[in-house]
Amino acid sequence: MNIKNLQQTLGKGEAYIVSSPENRRYLTEFGSSDGFLIITGNNSVFLTDSRYIEAAEKIVIDCDEISLLRSFSSQLPEYIQKLGITKLFTESSRLTVEEYNRILKFAGCKISAEKTDKEINSFRRKKSEEEKKCILKAQAIAEKAFDHILGYISTDKTEKDIALELDFFMLKNGAEAISFDTIAVSGANSSMPHGVPSDKKICNGDFITLDYGAVINGYHSDMTRTVAVGSVSSKMSEVYETVLKAQLASLSSLREGISGVDADKAARDVIANAGYGEYFGHGTGHGVGIEIHEEPRLSPKSDKILCEGDVVTVEPGIYLPGEFGFRIEDMAYITKNGYENLTKSLKNLIII
Repeated sequence: MNIKNLQQTLGKGEAYIVSSPENRRYLTEFGSSDGFLIITGNNSVFLTDSRYIEAAEKIVIDCDEISLLRSFSSQLPEYIQKLGITKLFTESSRLTVEEYNRILKFAGCKISAEKTDKEINSFRRKKSEEEKKCILKAQAIAEKAFDHILGYISTDKTEKDIALELDFFMLKNGAEAISFDTIAVSGANSSMPHGVPSDKKICNGDFITLDYGAVINGYHSDMTRTVAVGSVSSKMSEVYETVLKAQLASLSSLREGISGVDADKAARDVIANAGYGEYFGHGTGHGVGIEIHEEPRLSPKSDKILCEGDVVTVEPGIYLPGEFGFRIEDMAYITKNGYENLTKSLKNLIII
């Protein structure tokens, strides 16, 4: 139905050309590194090279034609003429200049980058029940990995050990991939929101921030939990409770009709009022689905209105340079009157 919905946004002689792997997978349920879709108001064609054509013929959905891509330079103008296309809409944010120029060179019709991303993103935002099930399944694997890692963490392990153990556990327990490069940072390293796991060994008194996720059927999960080792200082405990309070405040604000700015502000005000406003530099959250970062955003710059079916993260944090930092992150499914929390792992401060 995704292609059929998109076709309804086209006028006579108009068509989309979709090149990005993310959008191709969303529209056809087939993942590959090569290929493109041509979609008109009443026709759809998927072309891919010899590495993928056999699999594509078995998996691709909703396309009227699946063809072997032999020569982009000759086949694109052939289909433009065959399908009566006079205006071709390309992706904008997902195309390189080289790819755009290649379409411009061979299409032989009017080209525009004004529409495709907007229309596809509007459909991708609203998650179907099937998409939601995939995200929940991916999240369940990530939560099992969290339970597992609590028994694995010790002072003879390094950050890299912990990150690799999380990845291995998720892949061994059903994930088709990991959502992104797993973050496992401790002590002073945890003050870097996207720190890279190192050979640093875990020490008593460390916070360990774990940010990771699993992928099922192309759909991502994303969660962050922070645990302490041995003991925490009164300052660490205070900051943890502030972040938790901020996260709960933002979650409580979620519903259809609220803006990304206001959902962000609910968390940001709590952190600012506690005196840590300058140490919360990133947005409160982002959409999750076929990509780990999608629309809509929860940030001071996002005026987009949340809609029923959006799946967003809620992940405020505080990062004190040279000391420690962390965030707490859940995924939320937006409903008309509130939200459903897709993340079940406990958020109380765990000391190992």
